[in-house]
Amino acid sequence: MSYLEKEKDLQRLVGQGQLLDAFEKYYSENVVMEEPRFGKVEGKAANREREQQFVASIKEVHGGGARAITSNEEEGITMSETWMDATYADGNRMMFEETSVKKWEGDQVVHEKFYYNMPS
Repeated sequence: MSYLEKEKDLQRLVGQGQLLDAFEKYYSENVVMEEPRFGKVEGKAANREREQQFVASIKEVHGGGARAITSNEEEGITMSETWMDATYADGNRMMFEETSVKKWEGDQVVHEKFYYNMPS
């Protein structure tokens, strides 16, 4: 399976509301994830906890998906531009857009960096 196919499958799972399943299937035990809100988080256990908190913070998803997915097969890098419209547990509804860049080793994501603007 190509890295592009893996990224598409990962995004398919997320789009079906299976973010945590996608995380378990595709992320390395030693994954490092970086994003503006949390900085660098190292290890699958710490990132799993952060992902679980994110899922628990969502009351309802009104839509979402991947607008663009691409890969550099030689370097094991994928990029995806995604969006989500959700109501959070606090009642606030927000449209969220982000781009992520993943570094793969074999079947596992070893590094992911997110790019997005923080809502005001």
